[in-house]
Amino acid sequence: MAGISSDVIRGYTDTMILYFLREEPSYAYSLSKQIRLRTEEKYVIKETTLYSAMNRMEKGGYIQSFPRVAENGKKRTYYRITEAGEKYYSEKCAEWELTKDVIERFIAKEA
Repeated sequence: MAGISSDVIRGYTDTMILYFLREEPSYAYSLSKQIRLRTEEKYVIKETTLYSAMNRMEKGGYIQSFPRVAENGKKRTYYRITEAGEKYYSEKCAEWELTKDVIERFIAKEA
């Protein structure tokens, strides 16, 4: 089975990123890896898609970046979710429920 098309999932990239940031601050590569593992390799987010989403959400006030030295001593840019990001995440989850309800009306059920 092929992976999920980025066109299909595009509107929910932010939701996936915010899902993980609700648990703890993280850096971009780690988020990419977590998404890949959580989806059992069915969706692998492209680096450009990830960074574009991170920049857009930071400009929108949904996440904040901050420097941190990782356990291996490397300086990394980490991200944390903001209060506005929590609200946005909730809105995207509600939007998903509505979207799923609409699309399921057009999916043929096997007999």
